[in-house]
Amino acid sequence: MEAHQERVVVEKKELDEKLQKLKDFIGKPMFQTLDRAEQGRLRWQAFMMHGYSDILAERIEAFDGKSA
Repeated sequence: MEAHQERVVVEKKELDEKLQKLKDFIGKPMFQTLDRAEQGRLRWQAFMMHGYSDILAERIEAFDGKSA
């Protein structure tokens, strides 16, 4: 795997770790203490991070020639 590809793999791993932490936080009682607008922003952030992770996964899959 080339250096730029390895960076994408690391980026996805780090992103997925951050996304999991955010999802864990959203499931905690403290999340409910935030105002609704902030809750919405955090949910939107999680949604967008998930999409970003999916794109990185597709790119990684393409490194192995599994998709175009």
